Amino acid sequence: MPGILILGAGRSSSSLISYVQQQAKRQGWQLTVGDYSPEAARERLAGDNYGRAIRFDIHDQVLSATVIGDADVVVSLMPAHLHVAVAQHCLERGKHLLTASYVTREMKALDADARRKGLLFLNECGLDPGIDHMSALQVIDRIRDKGGRLLSFESFTGGLIAPDTAPENPWRYKFTWNPRNVVMAGQSTAKYLVDGSYQYIPYHQLFRRITPVKVEGVAYEGYANRDSLKYREVYGLDDIQTMLRGTLRYKGFCHAWNVLVQLGCCDDTYEMEKVETMTHRQFIESFVAHRDSTVERAICDALALQAAGPEMQRLDWSGLFSNERVGLAAGTPARILEHILLKKWTLLAEDKDFVVMWHRFVYTQEGHKHVLHAHLTAMGNNAVETAMARTVGLPLGIATCLLMEGKITTRGVAIPVSRDIYDPVLRELRTLGIELHEEEIDNR
Repeated sequence: MPGILILGAGRSSSSLISYVQQQAKRQGWQLTVGDYSPEAARERLAGDNYGRAIRFDIHDQVLSATVIGDADVVVSLMPAHLHVAVAQHCLERGKHLLTASYVTREMKALDADARRKGLLFLNECGLDPGIDHMSALQVIDRIRDKGGRLLSFESFTGGLIAPDTAPENPWRYKFTWNPRNVVMAGQSTAKYLVDGSYQYIPYHQLFRRITPVKVEGVAYEGYANRDSLKYREVYGLDDIQTMLRGTLRYKGFCHAWNVLVQLGCCDDTYEMEKVETMTHRQFIESFVAHRDSTVERAICDALALQAAGPEMQRLDWSGLFSNERVGLAAGTPARILEHILLKKWTLLAEDKDFVVMWHRFVYTQEGHKHVLHAHLTAMGNNAVETAMARTVGLPLGIATCLLMEGKITTRGVAIPVSRDIYDPVLRELRTLGIELHEEEIDNR
């Protein structure tokens, strides 16, 4: 019996497993969900008892080889640094692999071997990266097909909280994905292109250089991702004048987060001392010279902030000036900050998350300049059935089923930028309520 193996049964796996489970039952495919916690895997399958749950540990070579060898297609939702270990087993056993993670140098090095064996190792098939690639390429290819030439492409995506969730939260933000990735975002220089000029934004300036974005009347702000330039070749846009990909937050977030960046709270390169007795306030005090004033006053003086301003209000609401114990035995500044923020930024059972994606295309066609805006929004139901889980998991699940049906011909290490992938995936997403809405902007 043809089989699908899903590795990883964390919170983000719910929509993926549910979709694949339904399709596997209809097609008669074997479905296995593996996790270090077999209880977590069983919980994900509980809605429909079709499929089996197993314990899986990638560090157990014999177990991994056996389990992967029994499948036809493997989907990895494990931490990104483990994908290559899974890929090695897939190569040895001749199995296809899909992930939602960025293609790493180590994964890319497997391209020739995967092609030689007729295997697809599809990465970046989630939301961002994923739906952003597919929806952008569908528009870009349509413009090309009509003889147009793209001058500018900007794309921003954010995982936020719904407008009516946690109204008291001045950040308008909670963790809807890996908290560590949020705290560590933008740690290297951002690289992008604006009007033919290369821009290089170091981390300490990243959250000052923001792009205003408005979607359905709501104001957002975007900061640049690490490297937008690498997608010029991938998208076939070597001669484009503007290329910028970034992350969206509600307006006001970036200025407040910049305070934590400037203080050094996001540094992950060293361990702090006496963390086991440290309070939130002592953590912040560690980064500020404040002998003759309070730490609040010292921060305001150092960064030219108002004591009652929105940045200080956000820090105060987060409990960063409280005398509550951090609650860790050890940690880097970034690890401690993440732990403190989790106390306020964790989704409650009734909370709803919200995904926003926005593209801006500028192109010429038949001598005329055109501007096209496109956006996508998705609302979660609760802290488990999240919009993030749907928009990451569903494209991955759809691509998995298409591959099982022999409808994807791409091979090697790839991302979903070819029509045999993005057209059917986007078509199925539309039936599930996930769709990009386009609007021509008057350019006069």
